[in-house]
Amino acid sequence: MMGQLKPHSSFTILQYHHISDRTPSITSTLPEIFEEHLKYINEKHKVITLENALDAVKNDFPMPSNSVVITFDDGYLSIFENAHTLLKKYNMPYTVFINPDEIGRSHLQLNWQQIKEMKPLATFANHTLDHIHLVEKIANETDEMWLTRIIQNIQSAEKKIESQLGYSKKWLAYPYGEFNAQLKNALLKLGYVGFAQHSGAVNIDSDFGALPRFPAAGIYANLDTLKVKMKSLPMPIAETSIHDPVMSVGEALHSFTVKTLPLKHWSANLSASDMKFDSIACYFKGESIPVVTQNNTTDIEMNVTLAHTFGPGRIRVNCTAPSKSLKGRYYWYSQPFFVPTEKGKFLE
Repeated sequence: MMGQLKPHSSFTILQYHHISDRTPSITSTLPEIFEEHLKYINEKHKVITLENALDAVKNDFPMPSNSVVITFDDGYLSIFENAHTLLKKYNMPYTVFINPDEIGRSHLQLNWQQIKEMKPLATFANHTLDHIHLVEKIANETDEMWLTRIIQNIQSAEKKIESQLGYSKKWLAYPYGEFNAQLKNALLKLGYVGFAQHSGAVNIDSDFGALPRFPAAGIYANLDTLKVKMKSLPMPIAETSIHDPVMSVGEALHSFTVKTLPLKHWSANLSASDMKFDSIACYFKGESIPVVTQNNTTDIEMNVTLAHTFGPGRIRVNCTAPSKSLKGRYYWYSQPFFVPTEKGKFLE
């Protein structure tokens, strides 16, 4: 019986911003490097639409095991000028998360006419009206007032996209990848799918309030490392002791725990027997950190030692475990942290 079982469908998402040699390097991918990515993807992977990918994993429909989704954030003109032609050449669909209030406002931004010319290869979705820090409060703002303001921003952006393009996907890419538990849960209740900027693959068990994406710009545009990331598999996580990714400046965290889904659930997708938990490795700030795994009767628990005092900024812990049956593929889990300054401001 076990030999007949198949893994859950899964896919990975790439995240780009600028495709240009004249924009900030940290968020840019050179056009020639971008084409190298596409050539490799065309040979080794299957690019599918975000809509088809989400539909497949939510319903556990079969999909190619090498499926990749391509996304862009911020609606930059370089997507139209440099990326669209290449994506059209390889017939690769993609999604652009846009800020409707920024469209056409500067020479670096797309306008609505260009956006309409990019259809049907491109699908457009929500990145808020104006790319604000969603988890940042203004002076004297209560939690309730903050959430009301943010939801109004997101809903207004969704309506503007629908007005211009005739559809509403209810997909939100968090600006800067920043979110908290309260916002994520509110968006799920409203029927949104959230997209963040921490690492990992997506399947039916993923957190659809904050799906992972692999950045592919700046230092992350290296194709050798992207090759491994695009083949990653979703580590079946049930819960973590980190209840909210927003931390306070100066807050210390010695360790945190991560629990997998119940082992009986794993028998449906072979992860229990396929994941090399004795070879799990966790990384923080580019260095290996201690992790202890405990195989319980019902699940597997990981205790990750961080021993870190947080300063302002965005940072994450990545944990991977090799697959036994799929050479060169790794199960992947990522825990992001977002830390404001002492004045409550989040860094750009």
